[in-house]
Amino acid sequence: MVSAELQVDLAVQDHFWSRDSACFVAGQEPPGNPISDDTWRHWFQIWLTALQSDLPPRETYELSLRFTDDAEIRRLNAQYRQKDQPTDVLAFAALEVEYPKVAFSGDPLYLGDIVISIETAQRQAQQQAHSLQQELAWLAAHALLHLLGWDHPDQVSLVRMVEKQAVLLQTVGIPITYDEMDYAPEEDANCNFSVPSSEGSLNRSVVERDEDV
Repeated sequence: MVSAELQVDLAVQDHFWSRDSACFVAGQEPPGNPISDDTWRHWFQIWLTALQSDLPPRETYELSLRFTDDAEIRRLNAQYRQKDQPTDVLAFAALEVEYPKVAFSGDPLYLGDIVISIETAQRQAQQQAHSLQQELAWLAAHALLHLLGWDHPDQVSLVRMVEKQAVLLQTVGIPITYDEMDYAPEEDANCNFSVPSSEGSLNRSVVERDEDV
C-alpha cells in the first residue's frame, strides 16, 4: 500500500525557445508557461495519490516535466519515433509495463520524463476554445498515465483513458470538455512514446540536454 504521505520530486524545466522556433523566426513574443512550478508539483502529488492502484508502492516518486518548442520536440519525435514532425507531448516511461508487485520501499522511484511543446499546446488550446492552462494540464495528465502503463491501442481504451484524464483534471479544479471521437485522430497522429526502463538514464539525458536547444 502506498504511503498516505506520498511525495513527488518533480523537476520542471522551461526551455521554450530555440533559434528554430516559429516565434523566434517571426520575431514574436512567445507564450509563457502560465502554471508555476509549485502548482505543477501540487497537481502531480494529487494525481499520483489518485492513481495509487497504478503505482508500485513508494513514499516518493520522481519525474521531470520539460516545456519546449516545436523545433526541439520535432527532433525528439524524429529520433525516438521516426516521425519528423512536431507533436504536443512525449512521454518517456522508466517503468516496465509489468512492474513487479513488491513490498513498500522508502527509496524514491523514478517514473520518467514528460516533454510538452508550448507552441503546439497553444495552437490546440485555441482550436479547442479553452485556456493554455487547461491544455497543458490535459497533456500532462495524459502523459502521466502513459508513464504508469496506460495506452490506447483501440477506441475503447482511448475513451477510458480520456475519461481518466478528465477525472484527474477535476481533482485539481480544472473543468474541461472533450469529445473522444475528435480527440482520437490527433492523438493517433501524434501518439506519445515510451521506452523500457533500461533506457531510463538515456531518457533523462535527452530531456535535459541543452546544446541542441
